[in-house]
Amino acid sequence: MSRHAAKTPPPPLNQERLRGLALHYVGKYATTRAKLANYLHRKINERGWDDASGPEIEALIERLCELGYINDAQFAEARSRALVRRGFGKRRLDDDLRSAGVDVQDAQLARENAEISGFESAENFARRKRIGPFANEPATLEKRQKQLQAFLRAGHSFDFAKRFVHAEPEEQIDPS
Repeated sequence: MSRHAAKTPPPPLNQERLRGLALHYVGKYATTRAKLANYLHRKINERGWDDASGPEIEALIERLCELGYINDAQFAEARSRALVRRGFGKRRLDDDLRSAGVDVQDAQLARENAEISGFESAENFARRKRIGPFANEPATLEKRQKQLQAFLRAGHSFDFAKRFVHAEPEEQIDPS
């Protein structure tokens, strides 16, 4: 006999166990309808289904939305604020919300926030990476090219990237 006792596999899911998994998931993570649906489908594939009727995932998700446990628009706004603080731009937010399954209508306010906060976000990125006005010394041409690429990968517009990358240390950048 091995040192480790063999674990018994978890029982197959039924509607009650599925509801318990869903509640645990939304209690632990900020999530969207699509992310929760993917999680529940994955769990059904892993553990199997042990109920005469099929899983009612959409009805369960709809009920959790009615109770206020899931709100894609609030998720999108919170994600927008977090990405602005971390210095990521609007394109990065769009990619993030698309991968989370947030539809265009629920993402509208978050996108507007990212648009309004574009300069603040670019400034946060430059500060965090010590680029342009936040650098200790002027950057070489090769280093500026890499900084420009980093700005673009972070989802910022070329205009913001160019303004920050080509700024000298301690230089003030006009937000307009």
